[in-house]
Amino acid sequence: MLASALISGGTGGLGAAVTRAFLDGGWRVVVPVFDERERERLPAHERLVLEPADLADVAATSAVAQLAAADPDAPLRAVVNLVGGYAAAGRVHETPVEDYEAQLRLNLRPTYLVCHAAIPHLQAAGGGAIVCVSSRAALRPFAGAAGYIVAKAAVLAFVDVLATEYRDDAIRANAILPSVIDTPANRASMPDADHSRWVAPQQIADVVRFLCEDGSGVVSGAHVPVYGRA
Repeated sequence: MLASALISGGTGGLGAAVTRAFLDGGWRVVVPVFDERERERLPAHERLVLEPADLADVAATSAVAQLAAADPDAPLRAVVNLVGGYAAAGRVHETPVEDYEAQLRLNLRPTYLVCHAAIPHLQAAGGGAIVCVSSRAALRPFAGAAGYIVAKAAVLAFVDVLATEYRDDAIRANAILPSVIDTPANRASMPDADHSRWVAPQQIADVVRFLCEDGSGVVSGAHVPVYGRA
């Protein structure tokens, strides 16, 4: 049976690979698009829907979740939350609270709003899977990124909440924890690093799709490291 997946951040360096993995797996995929230029990152596909949406806005997020669940022949069964970002900062005493809070908003608000909007549709479909992206930094902090690290640690706690609250609704929730992903942007920012040790987006995408499919039906509340050799 055909099923739908809602993939936030589905046009990004990791997200485009995740979107392709789900399309290759036969899913109908709905990707919210914040910047119209991002459409160029994904070629047209008969099962791909790119929808303008600001995932910091409650109404826009609700509308895109409704669209993801709108095809009666492809119920919404997977939600993948990849929206987030990193901004370098100083140590805590050097970082304005506005910069700290900006990282919390960027890495937490869209994840919460997408789940809030999509879970009723997963319930209506009889269950499904949610995957959220955290970071290895949530477990291994480094200096100069308090807002980012706290936000990514909060994602793990949020996944644990989802796994507990929706167990009886047959909704599973898991998190992936990347280290450094081998994207053009990361190569440009770290040109002297050993890129062979980084994990490829497609490798992470395969894990994400697995966590949404029947083969992982007994897995929920997991924090899955996808570090590569970095």
